[in-house]
Amino acid sequence: MDKFQAANQQKWNELAEVHYTSAGSDYGVEDFLSGPEGARDLHKTELEELGSVKGLDILHLQCHFGLDTLLLARKGAKSVTGLDFSPVAIKQARELAERAGIDAAFIEGNVYDAPELVQGTYDLVYVSWGTICWLPDIEAWSRVVAHFVKPGGRFYFLDQHPVTLSFDDYAPAPHAPIYDYFHKPDPISFDGTDSYADENAVLRTQRSYEWTHPVGEVVTALIDAGLQIEYLHEFDTVAWKALAFMEPCEGGLYRLPEGMPRLPLSYSISARKYL
Repeated sequence: MDKFQAANQQKWNELAEVHYTSAGSDYGVEDFLSGPEGARDLHKTELEELGSVKGLDILHLQCHFGLDTLLLARKGAKSVTGLDFSPVAIKQARELAERAGIDAAFIEGNVYDAPELVQGTYDLVYVSWGTICWLPDIEAWSRVVAHFVKPGGRFYFLDQHPVTLSFDDYAPAPHAPIYDYFHKPDPISFDGTDSYADENAVLRTQRSYEWTHPVGEVVTALIDAGLQIEYLHEFDTVAWKALAFMEPCEGGLYRLPEGMPRLPLSYSISARKYL
């Protein structure tokens, strides 16, 4: 792990603590624990695109503290395994699984090391929301993903669109792009003590680092890794208030205010591995 990822890990350890324990967290841990019919569920986009997961062996890479991993288990997955690089998040994931009475495996480790940490291949490899912007090498990530998809299996990816990352959270109107869309090897550094899931949280760690990966780069990397793309979808919504001027909308999502141009804020990819 280089200095950039080490700094990000430190920040995600703090974020995991806030997201799991804070009463103001949008993750809604208590709603999840209230039962299978509780208020907490996957977002509208995943629910519409994933389809049935009944009977599937699922690997959730970059799973944070495992809430979505456990939601997939509740939807009938045969087995669920989550991996994340934050030791705090993985400790919480194991605790949450025990509290919910759900059988799940959670493994601590850097996603690039996953082939040495996780055994087997899976019917569904799942990666969603706020994941690849923290990674410097999308080609290596794609090879990891493809490694775990069993022949005939599926990879499902859903994340913020890199266009979203071109804007600054708090830049004044007219909200013109600030950052380059196209990938550069050096990360963009950000300083902030807030949490996207709890507006009242104040973190100790300020500095974090992100990389922008254009859609074409991601798709090409997955193809080069041996996956066949089924679809690429773009949406004018995203799962959190990624920009300070966004407004909530249906399905637990956010979009740009009325009067602003409709831009792609998130996108999904479904891909298969064939013999």
